Amino acid sequence: MTFDLYRDAHGIPHLRAGDVLALARAQGRVTARDRAWQLEVERHRVRGTTAAFLGREALPWDRFARRARLEDTARRCHAALEERDPETAAWVRAYVEGVNEGLAAGARRAPEFARTGLAPGRWEPWTPFGVWLGTHILFAGFPAKLWREEVVRHLGPEAVGLFAADGPGTSGSNGWLVTGARTATGQAVIAGDPHRFIEEPGVYQQIRLACPEFDVLGLAVPGVPGIAHFAHTGTVAWAITNAMADYQDLYRERLRRTPDGVEALDPDGTWRPAPAHTESIEVAGAEGRPEEVEVIETARGPVVIGSPPPHGTTPAAGPEAAPRTPLALRHPPRVTGDLGFGALLPLLRARRVADVDRAFDRWAEPVNVVLAADTEGGTLHRVAGRVPVRAAANRVRPVPAWEPGHEWTGWHETPYGDLDGGLAVMANQRGPAAPLGTEFAPPHRADRIRALLGGRPRWRAADMPEVHTDTHLASAAPLLDHLAALDGLAPAPAALRERLLRWDRRMAADSADAAAYAAVRGALVRRLAAEPAFAVLADPPAYPEVFQPWLALLPRVGLALEHLLTAPDLYGIDRPALVRAALEETAVTLGEGVTWGDTHLLAPWRALPPEAPGEAPQEPGLSGDHDCVLSTSSVPGLTDLAARASAARYVWDLARREDSRWVVPFGACGVPGDPHHRDQLPLWLTGGLAPVVTDWTLLTEEDVDHEDVDHE
Repeated sequence: MTFDLYRDAHGIPHLRAGDVLALARAQGRVTARDRAWQLEVERHRVRGTTAAFLGREALPWDRFARRARLEDTARRCHAALEERDPETAAWVRAYVEGVNEGLAAGARRAPEFARTGLAPGRWEPWTPFGVWLGTHILFAGFPAKLWREEVVRHLGPEAVGLFAADGPGTSGSNGWLVTGARTATGQAVIAGDPHRFIEEPGVYQQIRLACPEFDVLGLAVPGVPGIAHFAHTGTVAWAITNAMADYQDLYRERLRRTPDGVEALDPDGTWRPAPAHTESIEVAGAEGRPEEVEVIETARGPVVIGSPPPHGTTPAAGPEAAPRTPLALRHPPRVTGDLGFGALLPLLRARRVADVDRAFDRWAEPVNVVLAADTEGGTLHRVAGRVPVRAAANRVRPVPAWEPGHEWTGWHETPYGDLDGGLAVMANQRGPAAPLGTEFAPPHRADRIRALLGGRPRWRAADMPEVHTDTHLASAAPLLDHLAALDGLAPAPAALRERLLRWDRRMAADSADAAAYAAVRGALVRRLAAEPAFAVLADPPAYPEVFQPWLALLPRVGLALEHLLTAPDLYGIDRPALVRAALEETAVTLGEGVTWGDTHLLAPWRALPPEAPGEAPQEPGLSGDHDCVLSTSSVPGLTDLAARASAARYVWDLARREDSRWVVPFGACGVPGDPHHRDQLPLWLTGGLAPVVTDWTLLTEEDVDHEDVDHE
């Protein structure tokens, strides 16, 4: 295999090969060299084997991966693609061959392998399918249905709307398209930033892929070939956000054990076999005693929660049994054997918006809103992905598998959106995807982006960081309104209140007023969560640990605070009294001169935490907040640390691709100590963007002919 590898000043790989297969192989090989540890963690996550080298803390995910049958689903999707689209299957296989060629050399660069004693394994043709599935299986937030079930059970159905918000386990994004009528060049600009849990190494890989058929640059998912979400081909560019569609269902199952195995009660009243087997999970440090997990699948899907009662015991029934009823997960890839990989090659080959549109017709998972524009003035605003047609109840909470009326009966047509005044804005709000979802993000980010874009007649690509980094917090209004209504305050809380009412509502890292607002908000959230009316939700049901982030009361109150403060009535809770108490507490406890950035620190996830606290890098303070355009999410009332933020930022200029810009939180390389491991962090913190280099003569060529490669 021959290919050319170039890198820019930030170490971003630019690959050039003679054909599509050689290019895919090169992408796999270079990704393995730069991110071997990240790739191997993802491979083990799919198989549910991370506890074998990461220890007991990784066990909850491994149990879920086994019970959800992630590996088996990946295998099925790969086998189906080989039949439906052998060209794409061969392309994925070439990528896997490249990963296997480069993995051993990459592992020698990565200190995590030696520390854990992990030897790099071998990727299979289906492994990228598993990486994609493992990355997105919780993306649509089906565990939120567990939360709604608890809210309905304890407070009634009318309470569900009180807690409606962009839930703690989901991911969002900003994206906007400015047509040529609104730009200085006369050509469109697309910009935005995906909001994800921040991981080190990052979840997106900046890369360029060039061969005689195409020359595409963008943000790839390490472990998956091509560039799916955000890319620029030179003549057309596209970007996505989470559509917030609901396309995964939970079914409450009645299961029973018989001498012949496990059976499930189907809607026609018949007990039918539910295949079951037991798997062992190795756990590092467990003295050779593996964990056992029972894997069961009904006609609805894999049972991800609960198990059948002992043989001879009648399965629980009725609403009071809901927390103890086994739950099966039904999601499109398990049903169809399709993860949408058939879209990946057509996207790379796209030349115009119509090509992108046709490619996204083949998209499956996850369901996204797409923006695209081309150099001929074409634009696209649509939803892409597979959403089942079924009863409305399926979208809200778990439904009984043994009752008719909850079956899937087809697939929704994906809606298209419009451009208004030369603009399209997507920020997980109720837009074109509204008919397909249940909960959406508040409109604040979308409204603010549109207001900012309307503030000048002409935009340039270089202007877009003004939008990326805006820190205005519109969702602060309800709490500030409550503060304004207070009277009879003592001098210290009165002074704090007046200070907050004068605040510009910007969550800037250097703002002491933003820190004061966050402190009052946190104190109020804790008081609300402690109210007797919500006490029934304080102790979540004994569901597996992987689902607990969706069930914790304090984060739910924090993210739904705007609803809770503006509802006509809140179970008789004296909200003014709680606001007064929170203000008085903060007036006493708030440190002198404390700024938002002192406590709102970046908190990235690492598969392998540092051995000693002092070995972790000192992470910086951040501007922004959950509902700011600069979305940096903490958990009000619990912690100011920000685990979610922009996993990348991009600006695609259709006038001149070389005027495009991009940045990631850390760097292009996943190897600690490498010069490009964290070299983009200063840019990311300040809203800066690195130039997209398209001139091969301005890049540095690396010698790949003598690179250490595993040819096993």
